[in-house]
Amino acid sequence: MRSCDRLQEALLQCHRRMPEGPARNSGCRHLNKALAECVVAEVCPEESEAVRSFCSSGGTSLKRKQCEEAQFSLSLCLSRHQRNFEKR
Repeated sequence: MRSCDRLQEALLQCHRRMPEGPARNSGCRHLNKALAECVVAEVCPEESEAVRSFCSSGGTSLKRKQCEEAQFSLSLCLSRHQRNFEKR
């Protein structure tokens, strides 16, 4: 996950600079979200892209169904990786 290294370092620096509490939560939130999205995209790229594509905006009932299916596929992918990680 080399592509996420800079985001991880930025988040660590944010946590070092800001005291624990609501200010840190608010100040570092965007980095935390960006790092989470980066890791998910690295681990499950196709599923992540499908969620971004189908769930980006409202639409027809077909698009909403495709969004739900994409979210389910992403959830399964992440679960598989979590189980594999836990087996180590």
